[in-house]
Amino acid sequence: MTYNIFFSPTGTTEKVVKHIGKNFTNIEDIDISKPDLSNYIINTDDFCIVGVPSFGGRVPEAVALRLQKIRGRHTPAFLLVTYGGRAYEDTLKELKDLLEEQNFICIGAAAMAAEHSIVSQIGAGRPNEEDYKELDTFLLEVKKRLQTELCSIEVPGNTPYKEYKVLPMEIKASEKCVKCGLCARSCPVKAIIPENPQLTDHKRCISCMRCVNICPFNARNADSAKVDMISEKLKKVCQPNKQNEFF
Repeated sequence: MTYNIFFSPTGTTEKVVKHIGKNFTNIEDIDISKPDLSNYIINTDDFCIVGVPSFGGRVPEAVALRLQKIRGRHTPAFLLVTYGGRAYEDTLKELKDLLEEQNFICIGAAAMAAEHSIVSQIGAGRPNEEDYKELDTFLLEVKKRLQTELCSIEVPGNTPYKEYKVLPMEIKASEKCVKCGLCARSCPVKAIIPENPQLTDHKRCISCMRCVNICPFNARNADSAKVDMISEKLKKVCQPNKQNEFF
């Protein structure tokens, strides 16, 4: 069995994980954005593809907690980190450490440039066709590794990890909101009040942008001043043609 395991608030990471999964057989999806995630035990002869976006150079806190519900049995895993053109810093190493604590063997990894979830102009259209071609070529190597003695790879990153720090975007609902509740049902950290989805608990919110992305009425938006601030900052540090990395 191949397990597609992903945290993908705006859909990009999920798309890449499922693209990888198509190269294997007997697929089951595990969406770790769900707060009520079940416990899983993954067997030795299974294979896991685990994908997360980088949040400020780290694994999102909610992901770190939920991965404790997924345990391997000396199970091979492929790691994917997507990031918005700046840097993924300690994300890949932290993800590897988390999975090894759960008895997985990390046999391959990729860090791929993607469209930024807050400032979509950064990395617009990534991953693109060329990115997927690069990934597919590397997956041929991963398949070979699965046929030999499993060995853990090395990935870049530091310990202790950098401080987990994500800019609160103060997402609010406008008068367009019809209180359909889709955002509340979909929020990975239950930061939106189900009884009144116009209200957001900003202490819980992780600025993942899912509610903004999925709202059918375009009624939810981040604070415009903060979006402008992060946009100007990213323009100075992001590289438009960021190269993917494979390990």
